[in-house]
Amino acid sequence: MFGPAQPGTGIEYSGPCMHSPEHSSDTGSSELGGSVLCVDLDGTLIRTDLLAESLLLLLRRNALYLIAIPFWLFRGRAFLKREIARRVSINYEQLPYQTDLVAFLRQEHGKHRQIVLVTASDHRYAGGVADYLGFFSQVYASDGNTNLKGAQKAVLLVDCFGANGFVYAGNSWADLPVWRQASAAILVGVRGSLLDHVGRDVPIERSFIDGEHMQLAALVRAMRPHQWVKNLLLFVPLVTAHRITDMLAWTHALQAFLAMCLVASAMYFANDLLDLEADRAHRSKSRRPFASGQLPIWVGLIWLPVLLGGAWLIALTLPDSFLAWIGAYAFVALGYSLWLKRIAIVDVLVLAMLYTIRLIAGAAAISVPMSAWLLAFSMFFFLNLALVKRYEEIHASRRDSGPTAIRGYLQADLQVVGMSGIASGYLSVLVMALYTNSREITVLYTHPEWLWGFCPLLLFWISRLWLLAHRGEMHDDPIIFAARDWSSYLVVLGLGAFMFLAS
Repeated sequence: MFGPAQPGTGIEYSGPCMHSPEHSSDTGSSELGGSVLCVDLDGTLIRTDLLAESLLLLLRRNALYLIAIPFWLFRGRAFLKREIARRVSINYEQLPYQTDLVAFLRQEHGKHRQIVLVTASDHRYAGGVADYLGFFSQVYASDGNTNLKGAQKAVLLVDCFGANGFVYAGNSWADLPVWRQASAAILVGVRGSLLDHVGRDVPIERSFIDGEHMQLAALVRAMRPHQWVKNLLLFVPLVTAHRITDMLAWTHALQAFLAMCLVASAMYFANDLLDLEADRAHRSKSRRPFASGQLPIWVGLIWLPVLLGGAWLIALTLPDSFLAWIGAYAFVALGYSLWLKRIAIVDVLVLAMLYTIRLIAGAAAISVPMSAWLLAFSMFFFLNLALVKRYEEIHASRRDSGPTAIRGYLQADLQVVGMSGIASGYLSVLVMALYTNSREITVLYTHPEWLWGFCPLLLFWISRLWLLAHRGEMHDDPIIFAARDWSSYLVVLGLGAFMFLAS
């Protein structure tokens, strides 16, 4: 009735139940009766849900599957899981396993205890996990017809091992019917009222509580508030348009800043959800809340529209053009997450565009025209920053003997990326020099000659940025680096002083 491991995984399977109830209680080393140890997969053995992960992988491959999904679901969750599993493969090595539980299971396996994987995930995925770990003697999983969850899982295990003939490791309310038929419970991340219910119904053999899995803290980290510093660019048009004393403009700019922060966080959620496997293979991104399993995927899927809705409410009183620009930002950012980040050169151009959109949105929020000079400067300056980011990734890959290909770039491309980035940075300084000598500047500044001081400061900062990147001392995000770098603050103070003198 229920699917075994897929052929070729090395897990034996010979019918619905390999053990009779009479035999099941004679094996193992458990202090609570030596029962067979049955282990759930999603949320228990791994800190994620394979249905959610495989669904995201499927949609990333082709968004048109959104049309087919409701029809598959109409035929049942088990059928949906099978259809997705037929089309999407999972990297079992990179899944976020509950390391303490896995270590315990290996220890019990060493004592010759019978360990069985029983899960509502599709048998293709369950078999792959069992084969990778190597200590499961049997696998029961959803087979395309029956979703092996809750009461149906309890019926199967009683049929196989008898009532009170097994210990069950689980993590959720759906596991309560199974625990009630078990001789003992192993709890993974179970707290609160569920812990009380399980404790009243069955003895608890072990409990695994990961103190680091504080969902609120993980949610805040997933929003990446440290990246909001980029949204300070929305205040630049207010300064360059000489509206510093306009309190209404400040109010609108602050609204725009808050709205953009929420939209940016929503796009970070989308990026992390769509890039789980790549993040898990990365030396630092593997610690991100979704990639590490600290934050369930469903939390991201719920909060993404909540953040976008909050941004829309905040921006309702701002000009329609601002709403259009933050919509454009979300559209471009989503395209970057889905496809564009893997196309060499296009990726850095898109990153530069996202920075520039922030400037244009800031101008739209306070209803001032966007300067062509500022647009030209931002195009080259932010392309320079995007190329620094990619340069650091390639450089780190070479230093750490990582993959030879990084998002469409080869390690051999390091020199070309570096030269392109330095050229873009210096071109932005050239644009600033040309602007300082233009006729337009005399309308805004009484002593525009002081603005020439911008050029050496920018040349110093850009050159230092690339020098540190070449040495391998650059943070993988130059904006975050600048926020933590003392010389960047001195440069900003210098720019402000020259602007004040020019006014």
